[in-house]
Amino acid sequence: MTEDTLAQARDVGRYTAKGRATRTRIVEAAAGLMFESGVSGTSIEDVLGKASASASQLYHYFDDKHALVRAVIAFQTDATLDLQRPLLDRLDSVAALQEWCDLHIAIQISRNLRGGCPIGSLASELADADPESRADLADGFARWGAPIRAGLSTMQARGELQSDVSPAALATALMAALQGGLLLAQTQRDIAPLRDALTVMMDYIRSLQVTDP
Repeated sequence: MTEDTLAQARDVGRYTAKGRATRTRIVEAAAGLMFESGVSGTSIEDVLGKASASASQLYHYFDDKHALVRAVIAFQTDATLDLQRPLLDRLDSVAALQEWCDLHIAIQISRNLRGGCPIGSLASELADADPESRADLADGFARWGAPIRAGLSTMQARGELQSDVSPAALATALMAALQGGLLLAQTQRDIAPLRDALTVMMDYIRSLQVTDP
């Protein structure tokens, strides 16, 4: 985590249980609205209405919309990773990686191909406009990619993946296929781009497996 993210976590710990619940309700409301309408399309008034909160409550926890957006990034990162667990923490086989791919396809079908990636959607809007938010989003993607890289490294250490392959590069390529596939599937309202992108990457990973002579 970045130093700023750690500071945010420490701040949350200062609140009472009731205060944390109120803060969480505001962040969840903001996250839902921003996922549907984007950051620029979501006003503080929209958040207050959905969260059934007052302006004084919101500004007790957040100095401004920028601070709220950063809290939404942290929330969406945690929610996105939690949705993939426990699978995300045991990606040390081709079968597990395939199951992870299938999970993302199922998630998008359940959402009717709307919204795309909660983190990616925020990144497309904020990465060039807000350096602090960009750093938070980069940290979120790094947290997401770490268990993929770890799983591939474990496969390589067991002799199941060719020794000259870079687990880090493979993990990045798999994440890129996921993000690009999500964007195309969302735009075209068709699951095929996501399924095809992940299938091509999984076929490539299979081709790098070490087979008995």
